Amino acid sequence: MKRFLVGTVINALGLWAVTLLVPAIHLTPYGGSDIWSQILSFLLVGLIFGLVNSLIAPVVKVLALPLYILTFGLISLVINGALLLFVAWLSQLVGGNVFSIDGFTTEGLNVESLGWAILGALIMSVAAFFARAIFKALRIL
Repeated sequence: MKRFLVGTVINALGLWAVTLLVPAIHLTPYGGSDIWSQILSFLLVGLIFGLVNSLIAPVVKVLALPLYILTFGLISLVINGALLLFVAWLSQLVGGNVFSIDGFTTEGLNVESLGWAILGALIMSVAAFFARAIFKALRIL
């Protein structure tokens, strides 16, 4: 349970870094614009991201194994970007336009949005790597 909670915090920190660095990815807080609403919104979307990564990502990665071999693993960037788009869609189902990526609408997927999602997934992976290293050094994880 502790690992899952720390993983949710790490995902929230990664999402925070992504919303700061990528101009096309936005998070609108649930319930208002005060600091606690922002923190809880990042934690909620981080929780959704953690659930998607733990339940759906392994199935997608097993099904895409031939593509991993064919592209020497570079397809993982596209898969992680697509999973980030899926998280954006799920968070919109939870409550309004909370976590959004420009170009991604309910009517369909725009190529521009997949590029922003791939960049966001790459930044989130790097941020999660450093956050996990810090948490391990502090013996929290």
